[in-house]
Amino acid sequence: MKSEYNLSGMKSRPNPYAAKLKKSITIRMDEEVIAYFKGMAEEAGVPYQSLINLYLQDCVAHKRKIDISWHS
Repeated sequence: MKSEYNLSGMKSRPNPYAAKLKKSITIRMDEEVIAYFKGMAEEAGVPYQSLINLYLQDCVAHKRKIDISWHS
């Protein structure tokens, strides 16, 4: 930065996007699930974690419910 800029008088303000930041979590997934999303992510040119997040966001947006029924 050039020395003639004096930013010491500037007031800080809160980040307006802070509420939209992602939260880091730990989740256990089967290896074939990770491999599936990694393959799709490579084809799409996006990180696989972002692709998983996009898929889950779509589930939320469309209020998708999973049918978990154990067949005997």
